[in-house]
Amino acid sequence: MVRSSAEDVDGYLAEVPEDRRDVLVRLRQLCRLELKGFHEAMAYGMPAYERDGAAEIAFASQKQYVSFYLMRSDVREAFEERLAEKDMGKGCLRFREAGSIDFGLVRDLLRATAAAPGRIC
Repeated sequence: MVRSSAEDVDGYLAEVPEDRRDVLVRLRQLCRLELKGFHEAMAYGMPAYERDGAAEIAFASQKQYVSFYLMRSDVREAFEERLAEKDMGKGCLRFREAGSIDFGLVRDLLRATAAAPGRIC
């Protein structure tokens, strides 16, 4: 699944491969816990978390990996050392194995994102 046509996050999670569903549900729970004041939505066919109408965080089940999108360049720069050894694109942290998700790192990225608004790349 690359892009979902689900209308909401519950529908999205119902569509994902069963072997990834638990980790995606856990990502959602973490986002909802840490991103106070954000709105959960579907954007570009994936769950996204918006503040003031702009998505700052998203995640998705891709063909070859689970992706975690961090659209804040300031947060990525602040975590440069911890992200250095990770499979990272411009704004996408890729986890090739669902079981390899570093939930501690994700939690810290979410907390940094929630702490203050910033520029979205």
